[in-house]
Amino acid sequence: MIDLHLIGIGTGNPDHLTRAAIAAMNAADLILLPRKGRAKSDLIDLRREICAQVLTGATRIVEFDLPVRDPVAAYRDAVDRWHDAIAEVWAAQIAAHLPGGGRLGLLVWGDPSLYDSTLRIADRLRARGMAIRVHVEPGITSLQALTAAHAIPLNTLAAPVLITTGRRLRAEGWPPAIDTIAVMLDGGCAFETLAPDDLVIWWGAYLGMPHQALIAGPLALVADDIVRTRAALRDRHGWIMDIYVLRRSRGRL
Repeated sequence: MIDLHLIGIGTGNPDHLTRAAIAAMNAADLILLPRKGRAKSDLIDLRREICAQVLTGATRIVEFDLPVRDPVAAYRDAVDRWHDAIAEVWAAQIAAHLPGGGRLGLLVWGDPSLYDSTLRIADRLRARGMAIRVHVEPGITSLQALTAAHAIPLNTLAAPVLITTGRRLRAEGWPPAIDTIAVMLDGGCAFETLAPDDLVIWWGAYLGMPHQALIAGPLALVADDIVRTRAALRDRHGWIMDIYVLRRSRGRL
């Protein structure tokens, strides 16, 4: 039996770890750290730093190369095959390093519940007949980190919020009957497709990290600045993680 602990680590800042997350890391027999290539070496460096700061016992750390998603195939097909490949790599690492079972820890950016596929990949291991119990230690999400950095509430009074992706915002436009949307996984600045009148944006990249970047204001005034800043940061670091909230101001921020 493998006890798989999916541990939310926030947005890369060790201060985001809960005491439950730290306890789960120290209780693990093995922690697997994914390498995502030289361009994203900062990501594994942050995981290494977190482990160095909080591990006090004999937890083993093993690094592995994460499969790369096909950038050409249709999105859903590519993601499905990518998740299959990741599950295969996990299974191989478990067989090699925990052949008799034990406690395995995986460090998940933000929280496993929000636009993260770790839980779905774990289901693939179950479907293969592997005996796994899944435990989740929640973490601070990028959405929480964004609203905290800008010191704003996520919702207006008694109003709903829609969390969506840049891909869907670009394809479907502004959702009806919603004043506030949070947009994740936007690689192409989908806010540029919207009529900016009466829209306010709060944008952030590398939230919680030393090089955190924030821009906020009426979309009509700051959209170009966000596009330029995002491109410059991506060129500088080789990767970017960003998120934003958009709200119809209706005369108020």
